[in-house]
Amino acid sequence: MLNRRQVQGDGWARQPGLEAPAAAGGRQDRQAVVPAGATAERGPGGPDDRRYEAGALSPGANGAGRRRAGILPGRGSRWGRAGGAGAVPGRRVPWLDRERWLSVVSPIALLLIWELMVRAGMLDPRFFPPPSRIAVRFAAMVADGTLAQHLGISLLRVILGFAAGAIPAVILGLTMGLFPLVRAVLEPIVAAIYPIPKIALLPLLLMIFGVGEAFKVVTIALGCFTLVLVNTVAGVVNIERIYVDVARNFGASRLDFYRTVAWPGALPMIFAGLKLGMGVSLLLIVAAEMIGARSGLGYLIWNSYQVWDMAAMYIGLVLMSFFGYAFTMALNELERLVLPWRPR
Repeated sequence: MLNRRQVQGDGWARQPGLEAPAAAGGRQDRQAVVPAGATAERGPGGPDDRRYEAGALSPGANGAGRRRAGILPGRGSRWGRAGGAGAVPGRRVPWLDRERWLSVVSPIALLLIWELMVRAGMLDPRFFPPPSRIAVRFAAMVADGTLAQHLGISLLRVILGFAAGAIPAVILGLTMGLFPLVRAVLEPIVAAIYPIPKIALLPLLLMIFGVGEAFKVVTIALGCFTLVLVNTVAGVVNIERIYVDVARNFGASRLDFYRTVAWPGALPMIFAGLKLGMGVSLLLIVAAEMIGARSGLGYLIWNSYQVWDMAAMYIGLVLMSFFGYAFTMALNELERLVLPWRPR
């Protein structure tokens, strides 16, 4: 008769009454339960080092957990590495990732097709100069310092305007989210201002501030202010009720609630608003520099159009696109550092 006892070893839980009969040499081989549809393999750790594929019991002291199908790669799995020390099951090698290669190859392929179509006469070079000509013009503008001048002043205006609009928006948004009375007073005003295209305010801002630097900074600040404000308020208001109740039950003060619940709870929505605000800031700086500046990427684009320098105009457009991408990636990285618990 089999002895009813529970044997645990090598991190795998055995259930009572599952000990195998004695082997030929008087030694008893202990066997774990393999559910229906699963297969067991002997691992490198010896007879009791068993690896289970789909549906098997997961490692643990009590055998209660289960691992989903496909987590442990079987033989021939395309997710596992063919061999070698340090292989991590279920994880792709980054430089072999097909999606990464496609994201790099596709822009290069687009430029190559563009070049070939211009040389074949399918595109008018007056409107679509070939990328090779744009590259030559870019090198010339870098060499004479023209590009650095336009680029530096535009970045300075964007950073100043974005900070001037985003920081007050976050503070006011947290306050509106925490205090219903403040929200009731300011929400109708924000709702009335939010739909107005900020470009439509440029004539008014020109009359008030003139064509100086204040005009560009205020234009950018107004553009990103409402976007960050609305997202911040939504982030605070939509915090799960259970966190509010827990803070109250532990006697959290208004400041503690502000610091430990409202601020971290609203951060995902705040970052969403910051990304939207940065995109609008780049749009508005181009518009503001086109009508009221003698320097900057917006001025470069507009002036190049007027003198029919299409290569320089495309350089300005590409740089604006590049900086939009770079700012978004920077905010994504900052979000990853500040919010490590968020899934990616």
